[in-house]
Amino acid sequence: MCTGVSREPVIKTIYLAGGCFWGMEKYLAVIPGVVRTEVGYANGKTANPSYEEVCYKNTGHAETVRVEYDPKKISLADLLGLFYRAVDPASLNRQGPDVGTQYRTGIYYTCEEDRPVITGSLESLQSAIDEPVLIEARALENYYPAEEYHQKYLEKNPRGYCHIGSSVFKEL
Repeated sequence: MCTGVSREPVIKTIYLAGGCFWGMEKYLAVIPGVVRTEVGYANGKTANPSYEEVCYKNTGHAETVRVEYDPKKISLADLLGLFYRAVDPASLNRQGPDVGTQYRTGIYYTCEEDRPVITGSLESLQSAIDEPVLIEARALENYYPAEEYHQKYLEKNPRGYCHIGSSVFKEL
């Protein structure tokens, strides 16, 4: 839901790609105000891709986390600020040791009203670093949930791989 009047609390959704989605999902899930996360594949050329297709068949999808958040508890600007702490914003198609277009960084929105917030946050980020910011910001074209074994992967596999350093988690 983008805007509207409702008796129910408004929960907003943003899609964030930041390298391997296992660690990014775990990181985003523990941010106060985030109410639900799901990993999947976004903005690619094929419908319903599998993990193997995304990794090896040039589908164009990015490993992405669908983030539902309560804007009364965390603003989109603050959520993006925390996202930026967990990624290398100047890295193209790579986060940590993971390399490939599926590991690109991106912010994918479904509400046009979010675009100026995203653009402004990226401009602020750019003014804070010397290298060009390479995080793409685009409307969400498509999104497909990843296979069940990828959902909450690090909860199921506490010793599993995560490219995000533990110090970033401790900042929350």
